[in-house]
Formats: sequence, structure tokens, C-alpha cells
Amino acid sequence: MLRLLNLELQKLLLNKTSKILIFVSFILPFFVILLSSLKINVFGFFTLELGELGIFNFPIIWHLTTFFASQFKFFFAIVVVSMIGNEYSNKILKQNLIDGLSKKEFVLSKFYTIVFFSLVSTVLIGIISFSIGMYYSSYTEASIIFRQTEFLLAYCLKLVAFFSLCLFFGMLVKRSAFALAFIFILFIIEWIFFGLITWKFDHSIAGSIQNFFPLKSMYNLIEQPFQRIAMMKFPDKVDLSYDYAVHWYEITIALGWTSIFVFSSYKLLKKRDL
Repeated sequence: MLRLLNLELQKLLLNKTSKILIFVSFILPFFVILLSSLKINVFGFFTLELGELGIFNFPIIWHLTTFFASQFKFFFAIVVVSMIGNEYSNKILKQNLIDGLSKKEFVLSKFYTIVFFSLVSTVLIGIISFSIGMYYSSYTEASIIFRQTEFLLAYCLKLVAFFSLCLFFGMLVKRSAFALAFIFILFIIEWIFFGLITWKFDHSIAGSIQNFFPLKSMYNLIEQPFQRIAMMKFPDKVDLSYDYAVHWYEITIALGWTSIFVFSSYKLLKKRDL
């Protein structure tokens, strides 16, 4: 595993564009810190400071930061599809296979890289969240501080699943731009299917079926935190309540899609004449 990971990291670090995109994808999550220090002047009457509103208290901080950080995943997605496109356009894949690298090892090297960068990103977000929480939170008990850290697991899995999807599309079309376009097309297709199912069945049934769609299942790992913040400010508003927790079945669905994308990538490469 380390040999394959090291091989892939050398390729990425030798590519100037990849280095820039990797750097940007790791730097952007730190903008969450800027969010915590943001001050909004409301028509000159008063200044609203987000850090003083309690939204960076433990344990909600784990939910908030992982949700916002996950929005920056598209930068590393470009790296994933680019490293596939470069393999084909520069004949690196063919040369690697000639040098003794099997097709299975080739796909695994990409997947190990995806997992590696997802873990690094998760550790960074964990450190950022803990730092912001310790500065702003009024709760210092360990039981509260480390409650709901499962959002970090959900964040890591969300990255791995999404990048595995990028790996599959990159392997399918062999071009970076087309691979990213396919992700957008998949998003549209999912909502078209949801609309058709809603028209045919009850909305709740359609919603349950939609939860098994690839992109929707990834989104479900970390629900939006805005409604939860509103619940904090207006606890009597029962209509604001919703299920924002990380559930085992959502993790299982995302893991299932990840396995399908990686296995399908291998099958595509295995059948393809290089």
C-alpha cells in the first residue's frame, strides 16, 4: 500500500498544476476560521459577530465546520480527474503497466491517494474545529467537547465517496473536463428521477428512494446546519426540528457506492485495450 501511495504522490508533486490545486484544497478549509471572526454591520445600528452568537459552541461546531469544509471538495476533485486524464494523455498508464504495475494496483494507487488526502483534510478540519470551539465555546466538559465528533467520520467518508465517483468518471471518459461535466449531469439526472418518482408515488416514498442515489447519499452524511442553528435560537419552534444526526445506514449506503465506483473503475480498466 505504501509503495503504491508513494508512487502516486510522486506523480502529483511533480505536476505543478496538481501541487497548486492540492495546496488550495487544503488551505480553503481554513476560511472557516474567518467565518468565526466575521463581523456584520447591520445598517450602522449594531455589529453582529458570529462568534458571539453561540453557533461555535461544542458540539454544534463539529457539524458546522464539516458542512462548510465539504463545500470545497471540488478543488481536489479536479486533481483526481486530472491525474486520470494525464495518465492517458501522457501515456503514463501504458508505461506503468509495461514496468510491471498491474491494473488492479493502478486503481488501488488512485484510491489510496484519495483516502490519504481525505484523512489529511479530516485531521485539519478536526484541529480547526477544536481550536475554534475552545476559543468560543462556553462548554469545557470533555463529554460535551467530543460529543458528535462522528461528523468528522462522515466528512472523511463524504470526501472518499465523492472522489471515488470522480475516479470512476475520470476512468470512464479519460478527460478531466468531461469527467467533471458528468458529475453535473448525474446531479441533474438524480433530480429528474426524483421528480418522476414524486409524480408517480407519494413524496415521502420518493424521498426514501432518493436517499439511495449516489450524490444524495453523500449529501445525507452531513445535513445542512442552518435549521439546527435556528432551533438553538428558537427552541419553541417545533416545526424547525429535523434529523441532522449521522446514521449508520447513511454511512453504509455511502460505503456501498464507494465500493461500486472503485470496483467499476477497475473493471473499466481491465476491459479496456491500452
